[in-house]
Amino acid sequence: MTLNTIARPGAEKPVKGGTVTWACAPGFPPSIIFPFTPPERFGTRNLLEFQILMYRPLYFFGTKGTPDVDYDLSIGEPPEWSEDGRTVTVTVKPWKWSNGETICADNVLFWVNMMAVKGERYGEYVPGCFPDNLVSYGKLAEDKVYFTFDKVYSKRWVLMNQLSTITPMPKAWDRTADGPSDASSSLENVAAVYDFLMGENGGVIEEDNSDRVHWADSPIWSVVSGPWRLKSYTMEGVVTFVPNEHYSGPNKPHLDEFRQIPFMSDGEEYQRLLRGPDGPDGIQVGYLPLSFSTEPTDDPTKGGPNPLGEHYTLVPQAAFCIRYIPLNYNNPTVAGKMLAQTYIRQAMQHTLDQDRAARDIYHGYAYRQDGPVPRYPVSDLVSPSLQGAPILPYDPDRARKLLEENGWDTSTTPAVCVNPGEGPGQAGAGIPAGTKLSFSLRYAEGRPALTRLMEQFRDDAAKAGIEMRLQEVYGSVLVAEDAPCVPGPDSPCLWELSTWGGGWVYHYPSGEILFKTDAGGNFGHYTDPKADELIARTVTSDDPAALYEYQDYIAEQVPVIFIPNFSLRLFEVANNLRGFEPINPFGMISPENWYYVEKGD
Repeated sequence: MTLNTIARPGAEKPVKGGTVTWACAPGFPPSIIFPFTPPERFGTRNLLEFQILMYRPLYFFGTKGTPDVDYDLSIGEPPEWSEDGRTVTVTVKPWKWSNGETICADNVLFWVNMMAVKGERYGEYVPGCFPDNLVSYGKLAEDKVYFTFDKVYSKRWVLMNQLSTITPMPKAWDRTADGPSDASSSLENVAAVYDFLMGENGGVIEEDNSDRVHWADSPIWSVVSGPWRLKSYTMEGVVTFVPNEHYSGPNKPHLDEFRQIPFMSDGEEYQRLLRGPDGPDGIQVGYLPLSFSTEPTDDPTKGGPNPLGEHYTLVPQAAFCIRYIPLNYNNPTVAGKMLAQTYIRQAMQHTLDQDRAARDIYHGYAYRQDGPVPRYPVSDLVSPSLQGAPILPYDPDRARKLLEENGWDTSTTPAVCVNPGEGPGQAGAGIPAGTKLSFSLRYAEGRPALTRLMEQFRDDAAKAGIEMRLQEVYGSVLVAEDAPCVPGPDSPCLWELSTWGGGWVYHYPSGEILFKTDAGGNFGHYTDPKADELIARTVTSDDPAALYEYQDYIAEQVPVIFIPNFSLRLFEVANNLRGFEPINPFGMISPENWYYVEKGD
């Protein structure tokens, strides 16, 4: 059996087999197995901790802990470009599906055709980008596809943000309720195939495991390309994987089983970790809640003192991501009108003390996030102007002055609009006299550090006359209810500010997925012609100046409220478990690399 390729001390001998039980963060049980994931369920838990174990993407990211493509773990060979820079050709490796079929060009085109027809139901779809920006695409051979773009784009961007959206789908999925179909070669029946597959998935909004318990036995979802297949999903939300014995890639699983178990809160998970990794209810991989770290660290990318060090090794995961609070620009009430005002968003950002939160709440495992490009892992992608002092530092007095200069009486909280209108010094369109500067802020429950951050934000915002009405909501319910929405009779779209404590994990931080008008990841429906123009430059040029200009503008406009960026997880790994590092900076987990060694070796 092939073990992982990560170096290990020569004196240690792996123990064959075994089970690893992983304690998952509260509030987000896997809710969709179909990897064509809609925006309301597009997140780390569904994609990077669940689906990708079974269904490998065309390109796998995070080679040896660096933010790059791992071609060894990718189904696609390195892309080849035409001389004019408009056509890219991809050769598909002859890996196997678990039913014995060979992964082929048709499996790639099946996905692209679904994007062409149902793109608005995929979480990474951006109007005008892939596949809208293709003039043609198709099969050159059984193992080769081509894509011809409408103009020359950044090759790095195409690989990292366009071809990265493709997950080949097997012929076994190309069917409707009436039988086999031809969605890999024609667009005509794609919609019907999509409806069939979503029906096989079951409901994605309701928090009910009654559909999910059938996934393991499904003739659809049991056809996998990754190193794992689903053994069971219980009504209690326990997910168990076993190795896919037909997996063609390197690093085949060494474990017998990999279990994911849910918890309702950080505190409940921490109490289980205190029992140690041994015994019938032992946890071998968990996480140290930031609110339970006992001593600070001076480096957010490295582990500090570990209160669980007797049985576990602390391994931070510094992901290539940003964190923020989305704002709902589609809210049809006066709240939406207020959020549309740049000065109000700037005032809110001025009242969020990120440095204090990083120090006092996150114990040094966090850092200030001032714009749309991550500062860690360190790269050359961050604008020089955002590497120093923040554009909108913590300053409640400046926040209050901004409001007063634009028609608000801040002598009371919430502040009151006293100068309505759209002219200089007035509050802005759609904000009547007497309007109170008050917002609802919903956030995921069960995370004490996030609760403390929201409470700190509420208290400091009040100093400037901004009222934040806090409400805790179960995590997956929060993201489902506060998903991208268009106001209508059946969808009032009334949320105002909402955060699950996360944000977005990037491949390449060009911005089209988060801030381009109508993008799938643009949860609040932010729209700004200048932002769209600057984003367009970042996708056609490899000149870093284009990326810098875009992020400087976004940092000044604050389409979202940026919050401290902290380690995606502070993993607690049983001391006799190996193969866990290097950590993937994009949020993926790789239990196929893990193996036990005998204690004491």
